[in-house]
Amino acid sequence: MEIVAVVAGVLFGAAALCALYRIVRGPTVLDRVIASDVLVATVICALGAEMSFNRHADTLPVLLVLALFAVLGSLSVARFLPVRDSE
Repeated sequence: MEIVAVVAGVLFGAAALCALYRIVRGPTVLDRVIASDVLVATVICALGAEMSFNRHADTLPVLLVLALFAVLGSLSVARFLPVRDSE
C-alpha cells in the first residue's frame, strides 16, 4: 500500500506542476482559469487520497470549501469574462 501512496503522490505532484506551469505561461485568461480549476481539483483529489490512506475524515470540511470556491470562481469568471472581452 505504501507504493500506491508514493505513486499517487508523484502523479498528483506532476499534475499540480503542469497546472502551475499553465497558470504562469497561459496566453489567455481562460487558460489560466482552467488551469487553476485543474489545480484545485488536483488538491481536492490529493486530500481525498490522503483521507482514504489514513482512514480519517478530518479534512472533509476543507474538501467542501475548496469545491465551493472552485465552483464559485469558475462561475464568476464565466459570468464576467465575456463582458470584459466585448468592451
